[in-house]
Amino acid sequence: MERWREAEGKMVHDPLLHLSPRHAFHRPSDGSLEVATRDEAERSIWVPGAIIVGAGPSGLAVAACLEAKGVPSMILERSNCIASLWQLKTYDRLRLHLPKRFCQLPLAPFPACFPTYPTKQQFLAYLEAYARRFHIRPCFNQTVVSAEYDGRVKVWRVRAVRAGNDKAAEYVSRWLVVATGENAEAAMPDIDGMSMFKGPIIHTSSYRSGAEFQGKRVLVIGCGNSGMEVCLDLCNHSVRPRIVVRDSVHILPREMLGRSTFGLCMWLLKWLPMRTVDGILLLVSRVMLGDTQRYGLRRPRLGPLELKSLSGKTPVLDVGALAKIKSGDIKVCPAVKRLTGHGAEFVDGRSEDFDAIILATGYKSNVASWLKEREFFSDKDGFPRKVFPDSWKGEQGLYAVGFTRQGLMGASVDAKRIAHDIKQCWMAEPKQRMLPSQT
Repeated sequence: MERWREAEGKMVHDPLLHLSPRHAFHRPSDGSLEVATRDEAERSIWVPGAIIVGAGPSGLAVAACLEAKGVPSMILERSNCIASLWQLKTYDRLRLHLPKRFCQLPLAPFPACFPTYPTKQQFLAYLEAYARRFHIRPCFNQTVVSAEYDGRVKVWRVRAVRAGNDKAAEYVSRWLVVATGENAEAAMPDIDGMSMFKGPIIHTSSYRSGAEFQGKRVLVIGCGNSGMEVCLDLCNHSVRPRIVVRDSVHILPREMLGRSTFGLCMWLLKWLPMRTVDGILLLVSRVMLGDTQRYGLRRPRLGPLELKSLSGKTPVLDVGALAKIKSGDIKVCPAVKRLTGHGAEFVDGRSEDFDAIILATGYKSNVASWLKEREFFSDKDGFPRKVFPDSWKGEQGLYAVGFTRQGLMGASVDAKRIAHDIKQCWMAEPKQRMLPSQT
């Protein structure tokens, strides 16, 4: 309550409260300030702290860091739950690919009883407990359709539509944190003949278990971590899938030399140049996994870390799929030339029939579709134009979290920076309003 009294005191001198006589204000129970226009066509809600778009792990991390510093925030989330990608769009067998110590959010480690690689259910339980601990209560079913900076009064205006209601509400704040992340929308490829294929074509966001595909001939398009793990899951349900490997790919063991591959990389990079570490990784991988090119898995010219830093392409951390490829349970296919009514034609001239196709083609940002800002974020891919570690802060109170291509560890680093920066502005604002230029 003390925090909201402080926020209310700040609002007394806020120029936004005196913009137009056609607005009437009242404070709802959550502490924000609601503005009802005379025609009631659209509500405007003044948010004294930061507006955070997205209630995934990145958005929760920022909200928790702000809470710890005494700064209020409001999360707008289009789904009906936190971490909707994890809750609604991931397969049952999913585990964290990295050890838990690299995936914990700020201010709260994973429970000691959790395994090194927590399951999907354990990770969700951790996030739910995290939200409760830091009193995070997102506004669910709020789809942000636009966000634009109003330079006249120096605020962000964020318009959101509630599910089942065609009327938009406008949220107004001095700070906007974009936390929709790298995986906001499924990336759907345009493959010649898709409309002709008679069977189901689904993205991995709709895949749950190989039990649904028993007895079927399945083609998995995409050979990243998800594609490989979906193939492994299909094999565990007596399905012998085909996987399309269109490009070169790095496959590394999840653990090497007695520790996690990722942890080993982080340690080696403290002492050695990136290319030297890449050489070590490839040497050990060759000893442990053999020559992957023999099985149609050609390695890129650049090493795994250098390729990741330049393109964002993540190496595959093998959890068992490679052994299935070696045994023939998973067959590797080249790129698809086109789909037919009952199967696919490949670029090497071969054709094969399939009952179902699974697109393991990843996700993409959706920021460009709603954020009216083009200096900080790129139109091309919806990512900040600057790269980590400089990708977290834009101009006029705009921030980004979850776009580092560094996973949850990168999001945690940025969440701390964002909270510290907003806290500094929050503390300075009352003094600024006492200056003649602000009155």
